[in-house]
Amino acid sequence: MTDWFQRACEKEKDMIATRRHLHQYPERSFKEIQTHAYILQRLQQLDFTIQDKVGENGIVASIHGKADGPTIALRADFDALPIEDLKEVPYRSKIPGVMHACGHDGHTAILLTVAELLHEHRTHLKGNVVLIFQYGEEEMPGGAQGMIADNALVGVDKVYGNHLWSGYPTGTIHTRPGPMMAQPDEFNITLYGKGGHGAKPHETIDPIVIMAEFILSVQKIVARTINPVNQAVISFGKVEAGEADNVIPDTAYCRGTVRTFNPEVQQHIYNKMDKLLQGLALANDITYDLNYIKGYLPVYNHDASAHIVKSAANTLNFRYHDAELMMIGEDFSYYLQARPGAFFLTGCGNKEKQSDWPHHSPHFDIDESAMKYTVSTFMKILELENVL
Repeated sequence: MTDWFQRACEKEKDMIATRRHLHQYPERSFKEIQTHAYILQRLQQLDFTIQDKVGENGIVASIHGKADGPTIALRADFDALPIEDLKEVPYRSKIPGVMHACGHDGHTAILLTVAELLHEHRTHLKGNVVLIFQYGEEEMPGGAQGMIADNALVGVDKVYGNHLWSGYPTGTIHTRPGPMMAQPDEFNITLYGKGGHGAKPHETIDPIVIMAEFILSVQKIVARTINPVNQAVISFGKVEAGEADNVIPDTAYCRGTVRTFNPEVQQHIYNKMDKLLQGLALANDITYDLNYIKGYLPVYNHDASAHIVKSAANTLNFRYHDAELMMIGEDFSYYLQARPGAFFLTGCGNKEKQSDWPHHSPHFDIDESAMKYTVSTFMKILELENVL
């Protein structure tokens, strides 16, 4: 039986170099031209069957065993975010205003390392492995749906994915059966009032005051109209109105996010928001636009596959923990809607290495020593699934 952790350790130096290269040259969602070319070039050196431009910019690489075993897919995403990299490190982003602030560079380095290990152990394959390199996860509608529609999962029996996570200690493995991550919806609202001089508010219909009333009232939707056992979040990320201190503007604008696990709760929140706006419009003689955009489906792990992840971690003597319910979103959910499988997290948080910043922070980094834990967990999953 292969010691997958030892094999991952042997690959660690090269894997870190791969991650640092990708970190220096990040590309935003749906614009990953050079990243795509780099991944393709690396895969073409190995014994894989390659499907290029799956969806818009995805790559699917398959390797086949000689026995009639199962086909297991593993997925990594490779897009970056519109964030300025503020870290003082040698591998800091060289692209102004773009940064790998969520660990997708690490995910790609991990899956390329898995590809190398599969190539080296190809004579021991009992089944087949499909490696999915996905574009556009950070920006809706995401890349998963397009890749699935373009046959990325044809012949696949199960699918597994991973996310490096700075909120958990380095090397720990976390998953859970059933719901794990929420549905991340977006909304934006414009209120149309009547502007005028700040010294004569009685001659205006002030959209700023009405927007403030709306934002405060929305807080009661979760706190007072939803059963506390049904998790939900409503957060405002942007509020904008006016340009001068003595002018009441015509309009006020806000945008934010709703996070839920239950479609009935999701619809309830939308209905309540719209009713609040209807009431404010009637009471204040305003009009409004409500644009509500449904996000990725919630991530629901299949019980048997989540158990496989747990067994892999325990067999490797890693520190396993049941994951907490998380209100973040992930379009890996679409793979799990199409096939059985599981999503798991690998801790990469280490305060001494300054890798405990939250995801999407301009200071975000990973403890690169965490990557070998994911590589070996992926390989052990393949072994437990009777592919190796």
